[in-house]
Amino acid sequence: MISMLENVEVRMKRMIEELDDPYVNGLFENLPRGKRLRAKLILRIAGENERAAELAAIVEMIHAASLLHDDVIDDAPLRRGVVSVNASEGSKQAVMLGDVLYARGFEALTSFEEDIAKKVSHAVTLLSIGEMMDVRMSKSFNADIERYFRMIYQKTAALIEATASAAAMLAKKDEKIYGLYGKNLGIAFQIIDDILDITQSSEQLGKPAMHDFEEGKTTLPYIYLYESLDDEARERLVSMHGKKLADEQKEWIRGMMEVTAAVQKAYLYAKELGEEAIALMEGENEEGLAQIVEAMIEREF
Repeated sequence: MISMLENVEVRMKRMIEELDDPYVNGLFENLPRGKRLRAKLILRIAGENERAAELAAIVEMIHAASLLHDDVIDDAPLRRGVVSVNASEGSKQAVMLGDVLYARGFEALTSFEEDIAKKVSHAVTLLSIGEMMDVRMSKSFNADIERYFRMIYQKTAALIEATASAAAMLAKKDEKIYGLYGKNLGIAFQIIDDILDITQSSEQLGKPAMHDFEEGKTTLPYIYLYESLDDEARERLVSMHGKKLADEQKEWIRGMMEVTAAVQKAYLYAKELGEEAIALMEGENEEGLAQIVEAMIEREF
């Protein structure tokens, strides 16, 4: 007998197979599965039942669509160590495949209650605005920490927040408590991703290391670093922004991150958000959800 998480995979596969398009099916089959964080949240909150599995498949389909578009925007050659669709098939095909997955997800979402459908749909609108904001912010070095947090909330945390909240609605639980848990988890998740881009190797990440900064992204560790530097070092850091980094430039950045404890400061902020999320779930006797946060904070890839 298959697990409920495997059931989610089967449902996603069936949603694409029903389109009866071998090319689309082939591309979808080759997409890396990832951690399925959103599916795990739904199954933990709403229980391992058919309705929860269906919602999990829909949300993961939507998330997969957003990653396809994200890879095109970032011109990413790899996704979790696998050649990205935009690299193998071209950006146009990657965008259109993303559109197919979005449309399929929203088509299936219409079978749910209106409040659940609206919750997820609104989060995807915020996600899209967050992507646009991320692109605009990459044009120059961003030292505005509030702007950074607004962007990562929209781009990453909003869908995780909506996932937890919608699952709570499905299970007749307190959607606000679970939504806040999801928001904290989502923001902390993105901060840890930003940290790992700096601290881990290309082999560990499954993509080029320090790619974020080369693509123009000024993530939280870089903002903290900038705040800690003198004027000359700030100028040097900004001069590297959005450019291909030489090995010695990467080593200088990592060295300054260590000297200023910028990475540690970012990690402690993510950990604080995680601890708030854990406390919320402990109050609801949701040990499994608390463990998801702990695993996310301590992960190395």
